[in-house]
Amino acid sequence: MNHVKIVAYGVALTIFVALHAARGAEPASTPSSGIDFDEKHLQNIKQLTFGGQNAEAYFAADGQELIFQSTRGDRGCDAIYRMNADGSNARMVSSGEGVTTCAFIAPDNRFIIYASTHLTSARCPPKPDYSRGYVWPLYESYDIFRADPEGGALQRLTHTPGYDAEAVYSPKGDRIVFTSVRTGDLELFLMNVDGSGVKQLTHEAGYDGGAFFSLDGEWIVWRASRPQGEDLKDYRSLLAQGLIRPGNLEIFIMKLSDNRPIQLTDNGAANFAPYWHPDGRHVIFASNMENPKGRNFDLFLLDVETRAIERITKYPGFDSFPMFSHDGTKLVFASNRNGKVRGETNVFIADWVR
Repeated sequence: MNHVKIVAYGVALTIFVALHAARGAEPASTPSSGIDFDEKHLQNIKQLTFGGQNAEAYFAADGQELIFQSTRGDRGCDAIYRMNADGSNARMVSSGEGVTTCAFIAPDNRFIIYASTHLTSARCPPKPDYSRGYVWPLYESYDIFRADPEGGALQRLTHTPGYDAEAVYSPKGDRIVFTSVRTGDLELFLMNVDGSGVKQLTHEAGYDGGAFFSLDGEWIVWRASRPQGEDLKDYRSLLAQGLIRPGNLEIFIMKLSDNRPIQLTDNGAANFAPYWHPDGRHVIFASNMENPKGRNFDLFLLDVETRAIERITKYPGFDSFPMFSHDGTKLVFASNRNGKVRGETNVFIADWVR
């Protein structure tokens, strides 16, 4: 859920932390673009960004454009950009102040949403103190904002103290799901598109975040930690200081009409960045499940009914933040592959073949 380098395993807690993983998870090697990784479901893979740190690219409803976050040029932290789905016409659409994360385009393309700290300071926020080990900050100045398609007419949607971020529109454009610490824990909430009518969705101790709607709008999928014992004490102690320590994450789904969480994975790994396939029967997500103490993150496809899991990417480094186009023909994702320097993260698009 995006602004420091990770040098340990267990990366990825929110989209912010997951992007840390992209920046710090150095591959065992940096293969050239000509190497075939036998990724049979991905054809005609095309790199859309080149250099810097680029991730969390999400399609517009018509599949013609992408919105993403990037640290590039002389900026020290992420700003929000839009570009055509072929990588052309990339331009900044956030204010250029503070740090931003988690952008999404409204289905009718009248608005975009993203989280930003710019109301508190135009500068990038300070890095956390690592004297207690690797932790990441929940910047309390993060709020969710709505703007016109090119970033104008900025309007604040959240006004409560503390972290509000990781917001996405429903497919009908009538609701927004987001993560907030407003109750004292990191929980999922629904709100109307103007910020009104907030409803809490999750209630268990631990992090809940990075939620996305199914294409019919009836379900959400997200990642969650459920710390117990000493881990729970550590979680709460750090949370009181505006910090959190990366840990194990599992994938959950929920039908919004009954608000009953259903856990899909239980492997003790860092499973994150889930997204629904348009068929509503599969979820794609990133994980280091094949070596939970390692830093190789791949994409996996999970059958919601049978729980069968298939590995999709085979690059020996970081692959994450997948999203299907609404027609199911394209997959966009972020990867360290082809980087000019170790840890560089770029956005890629591919034809999806089943």
